[in-house]
Amino acid sequence: MALMSLRAGVLSLTLASLGMAGCSEEASKKEAEIRPVRTVTVDPRPIEDDRQAVGEIKPRQESDLGFRISGKLVSRLVDVGVTVRRGALLARLDEQDTSNKLKSAEADVSAAEAVLVEAQGSERRLKQLVDTGATTRANYDAALRNLRSAEAKLDSAKAALALARDQLAYTELTADFDGIVTAVGAEPGQVVSTGQMVVRLALPDQKDAVFAVAETAFRDKKPADRPEIIVRLLSNPEVVAEGKVREVSPVADPATRTFQVKVTLNSPPQQMRFGSSVVGRLKSTTAPVVVLPGAALFEKSGKPAVWVVDRSAGTVALRPISLARFESDRIVVSGGLAKGDIVVAAGVNRLREGQKVRFADAVAHR
Repeated sequence: MALMSLRAGVLSLTLASLGMAGCSEEASKKEAEIRPVRTVTVDPRPIEDDRQAVGEIKPRQESDLGFRISGKLVSRLVDVGVTVRRGALLARLDEQDTSNKLKSAEADVSAAEAVLVEAQGSERRLKQLVDTGATTRANYDAALRNLRSAEAKLDSAKAALALARDQLAYTELTADFDGIVTAVGAEPGQVVSTGQMVVRLALPDQKDAVFAVAETAFRDKKPADRPEIIVRLLSNPEVVAEGKVREVSPVADPATRTFQVKVTLNSPPQQMRFGSSVVGRLKSTTAPVVVLPGAALFEKSGKPAVWVVDRSAGTVALRPISLARFESDRIVVSGGLAKGDIVVAAGVNRLREGQKVRFADAVAHR
């Protein structure tokens, strides 16, 4: 009997210990459900528009200069990077053919002048004879016709002479304006055709920043908008220039499906040379928006959402939001949140609806 009483006492102690252990485990589980979270308090503010595009510096005015006639290029007097003045000689064609045509035209003028002198003398003599009745009116009319024909032939010869002189002048290619040579299209000894680019000339002080911009960038813009742009040199962001959108291509590039945007720069620094890579962004601020860390974003039924903390209940609830855009390490929210809302900024995948939470950093929410 004593042994049975001892066994019963040990069994009671064991059951009591197990009960206490079970209660402790259950309590620790309940306590573990209160998760610490880092949060952000919503405070909508305007921010700078951080949308950027990479482009390059190009001349605003650039002309392909070529000869008005075809021929053999005998000399090109400039190379890429050379600065030239208006009227400076750039290249020259072989002028043998045009020189011979000029000599022929000069000879034709001399012959036409001689014919005209003879026709004028004949017309004067026959006029005197017809006045005295010594010859017929028909003979005088024939002499008058010869005179008019000789005058016309002389005019034609003079026009041909002027054309031949122009053709000879066209063997020299000169600069139409002060500029810098950005490209050459022919070498000495090459036969060039009429209008073929031999020298490309650009105005050195008028520069454009040219960008390829996606269609989404124009979503909130009117066709007549010409916003101001801040342009920075990609290799040295401290080199900055401001400009204004001058031209937006109405047609997308067939390969990239982007639109070409030209920004005229105001007093660009010398470091922004033609061909330099630059980064441009809008010189403006947005409407008041909410900026959150990228880790705060969650998804509900395929739509963006965030966990919002109910301060009084100490729980979280999932709230759908409207996104303005994604950035490298943050998201810009355009709707769904109000000033003072507390949003969970990290660990969102471990939360559930109605989850008890506590602030890991209470200072941020005073």
